[in-house]
Amino acid sequence: MSPENIECWLTDMDGVLVREQEALPGAAELLEQWRRQDLPYLVLTNNSIYTARDLSARLRHSGLVVPENRIWTSALATATFLAQQVDVDQGSGSAYVVGEAGLTTALHEAGFIMTETDPDYVVVGETRNYSFEAITKAVRLINAGARFIVTNPDATGPSPEGVLPATGAIAALITKATGSDPYVVGKPNPMMFRSALNHLGAHSMQTAMIGDRMDTDIVAGMEAGMHTILVMSGVSSQASISHYPFRPHRIIDGVYELLDEPWEPESEEA
Repeated sequence: MSPENIECWLTDMDGVLVREQEALPGAAELLEQWRRQDLPYLVLTNNSIYTARDLSARLRHSGLVVPENRIWTSALATATFLAQQVDVDQGSGSAYVVGEAGLTTALHEAGFIMTETDPDYVVVGETRNYSFEAITKAVRLINAGARFIVTNPDATGPSPEGVLPATGAIAALITKATGSDPYVVGKPNPMMFRSALNHLGAHSMQTAMIGDRMDTDIVAGMEAGMHTILVMSGVSSQASISHYPFRPHRIIDGVYELLDEPWEPESEEA
């Protein structure tokens, strides 16, 4: 499928549009191209800490204009999924949440009640404020029958000082303590991409997914039936690609290759 036949775009954020809060070459121009052509798109991220409004502001600080309704996080995907699981005769669902505003806001807006008393679900997302007390409460609630949900499987996350333990690492601790494996909504589960497509009212056959990771973006895009594009501006290398038994439909150096007109960096004034 050539770019002119694609009617909808999904794109990862880190390593595709930004790197260390700096816009990557051609990212601003590609977003403007989609806006100008009135093409539906969503920027996806497994990070559940921030709300879509927060991320829109952070991207704007990097020089990228992305309205909050064009951002789809693992928190939003998780809230959408759980809302579909609640029995309509039951009324509002309930959850005990280990996470930040991005996750609690999404669940509240989906109609969930936050509680520590007999919740339907224990939902674990990204946070920089994990506590032994909160994890202990999660373990006890799961042992008592609450269903275990995790926003994303990432075991570590980046920081200027080095890697940080992330959602997947805390989920593994809870699994070890309870013997219960969670249902993980975010990438590489194609569920996240399907929820994004449903949010846009788009069909996978006419949609492309741009990502920088073979083990999340590309495999999930492939399993969701989309056209997949791997960019080399993030974590992937030619050597790492050869380790996987599947291939993206296209490999490019950066998103600037998707522009209708050749991209040239703006010259800096002396």
